[in-house]
Amino acid sequence: MPGRWSTVRLCARQELLLSVRSRWTQTFAIVFAMLALAVASSGYVLSGGSGLQDFSRTAASLVQLVLLIVPLTSLVFGVMALSPEAGEAELLFSQPVARSTILAGKLLGLFVALTAAQAIGFGAAGLLLFARTGQEGIGGFVGVATGSMVLTAVFLAIAAAVAVGDAGLRRARHLAIALVIWFVAVVLFDVAALGLASLLPSGLASRVLMVSAIINPVDAVRTGTLLAVEGTSAFGAASLAFLRFTGGPVGATCWLATSLVSWLVVLTATAAARLKRADI
Repeated sequence: MPGRWSTVRLCARQELLLSVRSRWTQTFAIVFAMLALAVASSGYVLSGGSGLQDFSRTAASLVQLVLLIVPLTSLVFGVMALSPEAGEAELLFSQPVARSTILAGKLLGLFVALTAAQAIGFGAAGLLLFARTGQEGIGGFVGVATGSMVLTAVFLAIAAAVAVGDAGLRRARHLAIALVIWFVAVVLFDVAALGLASLLPSGLASRVLMVSAIINPVDAVRTGTLLAVEGTSAFGAASLAFLRFTGGPVGATCWLATSLVSWLVVLTATAAARLKRADI
């Protein structure tokens, strides 16, 4: 085990260095920081005030930004890094190291690089908010940052399941598949759930919507972060119904966490199994 962990760290360090040197990662860090600062100020200005929002308002406003950008960047960066090219893949996987170990190291390095880029944005906005508005509501802000990290891990696992093991496919095809997955998870899933619920009796429709909020990782993070930021007022009466459905705050946390961990474990195991069977 120590030897395997050392190899994972070595692969992770190499992937982290490559990611940090990438202009795409650097651009993402800058753009995310600018958007986080813009969100911190724009909502309060639109409501008739001036200056910055506090931590609670900024956290609630940042949720949608995180749900749109983080899955997309995780999928695209993951596919770009994990799609094997014939010569490179043959050299890498000919080493006397288990393929699953190499995969774990590359995923860990990508995760650290992307979360560090996001931390720059959250940190810049957080420091400015703390200096201008104090620390009230900082817990919700930290909750949004944590949700962003969870989404990064889940969608990197999705990228791995899509990209690894197909040395014969072009990277462009992997990217196209990743974009379809992002569209389904972020946009189409909610539309389909609402459409199905509109055709069902009210009681059954409510259960369908609540289950959809648990099984979709994007909705699970949205639900968890908004409940953490705004409590039972996050969705009005729907929040109370969701908490009754899941057995209260503790039950809701357990259901949401179980869903996200299940996605992460199953997808990573799927990627490792595909990589093991691949003829590289």
